[in-house]
Amino acid sequence: MIFRSIKTKLFTAIAFVALAYIPVQVQAWGMLGHRIVGEVADSYLKAKTRKAITSILGSESLAMSANWGDFIKSDTAYNYLYNWHFVNLPAGLNKEGVFNFLETEKGPNVYSKIPDLVAILKNNTSTLDQKKLALRMLVHLVGDLHQPMHTARKEDLGGNRISVLWFNEKSNLHRVWDEQLIDYQQLSYTEYTKAINHPSAVQLYNWQNTGLKECVFESYQVCNKIYDNVKPDAKLSYRYNFEWIDILNEQLVKGGVRLAKILNNIYT
Repeated sequence: MIFRSIKTKLFTAIAFVALAYIPVQVQAWGMLGHRIVGEVADSYLKAKTRKAITSILGSESLAMSANWGDFIKSDTAYNYLYNWHFVNLPAGLNKEGVFNFLETEKGPNVYSKIPDLVAILKNNTSTLDQKKLALRMLVHLVGDLHQPMHTARKEDLGGNRISVLWFNEKSNLHRVWDEQLIDYQQLSYTEYTKAINHPSAVQLYNWQNTGLKECVFESYQVCNKIYDNVKPDAKLSYRYNFEWIDILNEQLVKGGVRLAKILNNIYT
């Protein structure tokens, strides 16, 4: 009995230490948000683009493929994709500072990998498996880019270490923006898309003609406002939803519109 007790305690201690070294899993928008971005994008695809996508994904829609980048985290063979989902930016940068950081930052991140994925899809020698991975990840990463906390700060793991209460439930700033604000609206991804996918002609033009660096800077600006307007252990509920839901919805629509633009540029 004594040996069994010691053995149990030792196993518990080892498990605790192991868990402490597991990296925080970064997920942007959660399943619902990513599907909304994919569904918005689908509404702006050209016929030739849609045909090309079908030749790669078959009956899998953009909305359904959008979460593959998170689902695959369960397979350690794809651990190399982890850093693709975000770009850590220091606080206090202006536009020039963000642009310079993106140009000099080494290693894979959401900004550097999107052009790489586009190149694979444009390359006629890419295999079907290569194109399928590239397309699924492109759909996912464009969504990631428009979740502001994916352009956040390394020291707090993109807000994961900033504890807050969401309607009295323990949470963190990253999770609130990934999932909880969106889930609070109590809509399916198709209902949500129908409710918010109404950009003006001016918005469509501006969003479709925004460069990738500018997209990063836009998310970074929103991210800084989010940081500035919340304190650790803040109690977030109705007021926070009221103040931020319009910005969140705009980020979702922007992500879908720009994803469609990227795809249309590849295939038409």
